[in-house]
Amino acid sequence: MICRFLVCLLLLSCQILLAFALTDSGDVAALNSIKSSWKNLPPNWKGADPCGNNWDGINCTNTRVTSIMLAGQLLEGSTFSDISSLTGLVELDLSNNIGLKAILPPSIQNLKNLTTLVLIGCSFFGPIPDSIGSLPRLVYLSLNSNSFTGPIPASIGNLLQLSWLDLGMNKLNGTIPISSNTAPAGLDKLLLAKHFHLSNNQLFGEIPEKLFRPDMTLIHAIFDNNKLNGAIPSSIGTVQTLEVIRFDWNSLEGPLPPSISNLTKLQELYLSNNNFSGNIPDLTGLDLLFYVDMSNNSFNASQVPEWFSSLQSLTTLMMENTKLQGPIPVDMFRLPQLETVKLSNNNLNGSLDIGNSYSSNLTVDLQNNSVTGFQQQANYTLDITLADNPICNGNGATEAFCSVAKVDSSPLPSSRCRAVSCGRDEVLSPNCQCSHPYTGILHFFSFSFSDLQNLTYYNILHGTLMSQFRARGIPVDSLNLTNPTINMYSYLEITLQVFPSGKDVFDRTSVSTIGFVLNRQPFPVDYFGPFFFIDEQYCCLSGPKKSSNVGIIVGVAIGGSFLVLLIFLAGMYALRQKRRAKEAIDKSNPFASWDPEKESGAVPQLQGAKWFSFEDLKKCTDNFSESNCVGSGGYGKVYKGSVGSEQVVAIKRAQQGSMQGAVEFKTEIELMSRIHHKNVVGLVGFCYEQGEQMLVYEYISNGTLRDCVTGKSGFRLDWNKRLRIALDAARGLSYLHELASPPIIHRDVKSTNILLDNNLNAKVADFGLSKLLGDTGKGYVTTQVKGTLGYMDPEYYMTQQLTDKSDVYSFGVVLLELMTARAPIQNGKHIVRLVHEAMGDSKDPQSLDEVIDPTLGSASKLSGIWRFVELAMSCVREAAAERPSMGEVVREIENIMEMAVPPNKQMHHHTFVETADDESPLRSYGAAETESEGFDVSYGSFPFHVHRQ
Repeated sequence: MICRFLVCLLLLSCQILLAFALTDSGDVAALNSIKSSWKNLPPNWKGADPCGNNWDGINCTNTRVTSIMLAGQLLEGSTFSDISSLTGLVELDLSNNIGLKAILPPSIQNLKNLTTLVLIGCSFFGPIPDSIGSLPRLVYLSLNSNSFTGPIPASIGNLLQLSWLDLGMNKLNGTIPISSNTAPAGLDKLLLAKHFHLSNNQLFGEIPEKLFRPDMTLIHAIFDNNKLNGAIPSSIGTVQTLEVIRFDWNSLEGPLPPSISNLTKLQELYLSNNNFSGNIPDLTGLDLLFYVDMSNNSFNASQVPEWFSSLQSLTTLMMENTKLQGPIPVDMFRLPQLETVKLSNNNLNGSLDIGNSYSSNLTVDLQNNSVTGFQQQANYTLDITLADNPICNGNGATEAFCSVAKVDSSPLPSSRCRAVSCGRDEVLSPNCQCSHPYTGILHFFSFSFSDLQNLTYYNILHGTLMSQFRARGIPVDSLNLTNPTINMYSYLEITLQVFPSGKDVFDRTSVSTIGFVLNRQPFPVDYFGPFFFIDEQYCCLSGPKKSSNVGIIVGVAIGGSFLVLLIFLAGMYALRQKRRAKEAIDKSNPFASWDPEKESGAVPQLQGAKWFSFEDLKKCTDNFSESNCVGSGGYGKVYKGSVGSEQVVAIKRAQQGSMQGAVEFKTEIELMSRIHHKNVVGLVGFCYEQGEQMLVYEYISNGTLRDCVTGKSGFRLDWNKRLRIALDAARGLSYLHELASPPIIHRDVKSTNILLDNNLNAKVADFGLSKLLGDTGKGYVTTQVKGTLGYMDPEYYMTQQLTDKSDVYSFGVVLLELMTARAPIQNGKHIVRLVHEAMGDSKDPQSLDEVIDPTLGSASKLSGIWRFVELAMSCVREAAAERPSMGEVVREIENIMEMAVPPNKQMHHHTFVETADDESPLRSYGAAETESEGFDVSYGSFPFHVHRQ
């Protein structure tokens, strides 16, 4: 008995010693080095014992640091080598810290115990070192959404335990590495790998036959949006485990290998936008196939394949522009799960018969075919489009099926809570609680459905995520999934809000754990393929903790109470006087109640904006009545009203809990108070009172450019008016970039943020997301990616480095909208690719007729159209350095307008010199006049004189 007692005592003593053991000295030195070189680290990184003191994000086993979990912590740093000294590391997750700008050093090979490396959404650059192949235990490697360059290291093939390889959304180039006699390592050696995610890089060359082997366990082969050429190797049919194949948006060619039909577990097949030829492959027997897209290839002309009607699991079939001909079999519409059929731009003919057994949510797009009849013309319930078919030229055609269907981009249903007023920047959760959610976007590489409004899919995703969070003890109250969208890369994007439970904010550990769960993805989700998560910078990471020394507090309280007692009577009089003084100050200071902590910084610094009281604006909008509401958005609503001497204004009123928030309000009011240009919407004033944030702008009567181009505003724009509008908007942006000091990057240039006044003069609006370029000398601002899908600069999207060329890219998309009247992304296809394909190599304006706005007529009759398109395409070049400046865009549009203006209104160019009040020259620039319109000169926010040279 005594011996047993002594043994137990000895074991207990050992455990106590371990519990109080100091962290390994080498690990302490490495962490302290990180602490001295990185910024925004957790405030509790104090003391000499990281393990014993439970530093946030640091997990230990005995005395060694084995895990660093710091996802989404706003970290900033330019060196990574200190991490390599933590040789006991097993897991490392630094995802969603865009302030980490470093190279991945060769010394990473020291982390021999590492199994998981997640660096998604940071700013790492340079080559991936060959030494990364020296991590024998690595299972999960994700370097997505950085700026890595150079080739894929062949040494990755040495990672024989690797299951997940994600190098997507970088700038990697070169060929796909495989093993050979001279290079024993290559991706073909990764027999345990289930995921190859290499999309959105600059990989080129052929896909090696040796890449795919029958002894592989690969389920996802994702190579889209690269520059690969040649044929798909027949060896791909030997990988029986494959479930998803993505080779879309490359330059692949030749016939598709018949061996694809051997992949009986295949669920999703993306092969669109290549140069495939030969026969459409026979996919009979692939009974698990949900999603097929072979659009925009060069297959041989053929009848509709029989296998179209045999795939019982099929939800989505996209075969646009694939030379299909003949009648459409009725059996195809009887597939039980079918949601979308897109067969536009083919030569399908005959009379369409859809039967009576189709799904109620089925969408069918048969635009631009040769269909002459419709059996169920008077009685059908699906969404069908037969525009540009012979049937729509007859007397019996109906607007219902002869018009182009509108894409439903409405958000998913939100909370049904009763009216609840949340505090500023708080959001109402689905469970009717006000809090600060952790927010970001889920980017899905693949998905097996196309009905984005079908709640069944999102309920499954919601349930899976909630169960994963709760299983790991994360205090999550609820989730919100909104705004499903297909982005420019044909990925599904869903906005995710994760709401905290028991309090209104998440702590640092919860934020990093949520990020790790989402980006490590140790779970499958039915109907959804692999994804990555990019967050918005979380508002509410905890700061330094305040002392809680009870003795000090008690002593101070006793002494303080005696002091308060002595000064109470005298203070009563002083307080009364101060109250009177404060009331007088508040009346003259509209930001007297501004809280720097809650309102994201110091009081706004304004230059001349007028303050309006809440009562003033309430009165001039008839108590913000719906009859005066002229627009709405995520920030709130816009009302029309009259102030002063009947000046008509637009009042932008932010709603509580909106996405606008204090940051955007402060940004917009500070910028707009100092901007004065005829092509930028003018700020009249503001209101900051009674919890209200309102901006008062000049009223622009003809609405947005988008509404005018599409005809929603009630009138159409001819070619000359569109050129004038393009010039106005370009001048406004050029002023922001080149004359404002410091320069301003708009960050959300789009057709709905360009407004037209009574004379159709264009004005740039909405500066809530704008950024000052500052005087850093770098030419860019590193910031979280924000903007609007379809207009967003791909280089900014991937690097988080915002430049003035980001606005140029967005403006290029607007120019293409002006010409085509199409949305930036329509039917899953980006307008840039659409116009690029239409242009071809002919330089013949008639080649643009298929994309030009029909109301403009033939492109060959539009003076300067080809130069206009070339200008737009130069603005949307992939590399920002190859795009023109906005000043160069202005000059080119002026040149194009000379071609379009009639002889009696020819433009004459003059050079002007901008000078300060003392006549000293500041800069010179060009302007144009016509005989009927006179001079049109942009001006800055400071006084100057103009001289003709």
